[in-house]
Amino acid sequence: MELRDIVVTPLLLIIVFLVSVHIRSRIEDPILRKYFMPALWLKICGALALGFIYQFYYNGGDTYNYHTYGSRIIWEAFITDFSIGMKLLLGKPGAYPEVYSFAQHIPFYFDKSFFIVRIAGFFDLFTFSTYSATAVFFALFGFAGAWAFFVTFYRQFPHLHKWIAISILFIPSVVFWGSGILKDTITLSALGLLTFAIHQVLIEKRFTFFGLVLLLLSAWIIIKVKMYIILCFLPAAFFWVYAKQLFSTGSFITRVLLAPLLIPFVLVGAYFGIAKISEADDKYSLNAIAKTAKITAYDIRYYTGKDAGSGYSLGELDGSMSSMLKLAPAAVNVSLFRPYFWEVRNPLMLLSAIESLIFLLVTIFLLVKYTRAFFKALTDPNILFCLVFSLVFAFGVGVSTYNFGTLARYKIPLLPYYALALVLLTDKLRNTEEQSVEET
Repeated sequence: MELRDIVVTPLLLIIVFLVSVHIRSRIEDPILRKYFMPALWLKICGALALGFIYQFYYNGGDTYNYHTYGSRIIWEAFITDFSIGMKLLLGKPGAYPEVYSFAQHIPFYFDKSFFIVRIAGFFDLFTFSTYSATAVFFALFGFAGAWAFFVTFYRQFPHLHKWIAISILFIPSVVFWGSGILKDTITLSALGLLTFAIHQVLIEKRFTFFGLVLLLLSAWIIIKVKMYIILCFLPAAFFWVYAKQLFSTGSFITRVLLAPLLIPFVLVGAYFGIAKISEADDKYSLNAIAKTAKITAYDIRYYTGKDAGSGYSLGELDGSMSSMLKLAPAAVNVSLFRPYFWEVRNPLMLLSAIESLIFLLVTIFLLVKYTRAFFKALTDPNILFCLVFSLVFAFGVGVSTYNFGTLARYKIPLLPYYALALVLLTDKLRNTEEQSVEET
């Protein structure tokens, strides 16, 4: 906490408030207008709370390092020499020897995390390198993605607005970990924007310049920061787009005949899409991804993440795909339904445990109460999309993390999608049950 936080941040918050009031007044839909301000300011509170927790509870961490040992140095370079600042902010790392006097103090200079440092550095130009004010800008970007995601599904299911809002805008751990100066804020927001763009461009067939740019830009941001997210998202997106087209056109008989062809067609398309994207990073190639999972899991469990929270183990990873796939059920379980209450070691783990218990209870309730109709409801394209992504992602992060503290952060992209899947499933199953009662 510095003097500039006390001066700059309140001024920025006043500006944000005035602008947000103006934007809210121009929203015609009363339901959207109702959620706009609470969702926005909860994001901002989450970003500020994250900074306080890292400073006073963790005594440092990623968000502190990205700013103090990253964007602050870029800002100082701008103060010293504008051209050097521009080269640090936009130039290829290592391409300009004259920036070395500043770059040598940035531990992330040749790392993927430097992308986040650059984003923070850009915001620092407007905040005089004030941590809390820059965190507010991250929160605004995070809100943009969450809001786009919310609008995408609210327009399809307006009668479920309350539960969709809770799933996408108000999950506590998502608000906390997905609002501040972290990679997770950027990737989570880009994921929401990508979902919105895919629905607009590929499903609704509204080929606007803005939609196409948004689709490509959001996908590029995710690839740039955390490629494994896009690798998990791509199969789900294929299912969503093709299932929407299949189930919304043609006769019922045609849909029944073509449905069995959907899964292999989509899987083949997703396979080649993943193979092409992963060419940019050898760690995520189809031949090396199991080895990467093993290295990441053991590194977080026993080295870099050993102090982030309680560790866990699902079994031995030997770097082969078969050993990784054997752990799939346990990996999905740990991401969605753990930590259990007896595994809690700190207050933040308690928050994660409460959310996991809610997910577990709702899932069991739906399976038990609607056993016969449950799997039939999975043919809905929206439910299928949310479940495929959340389950694939749950497997990916669960098998490659091995630490509850780190997992709490890494799994936040799947939480809104899984929660939304449960909401849509509940609505679908209730409608199916009501129709069955009417027919009898």
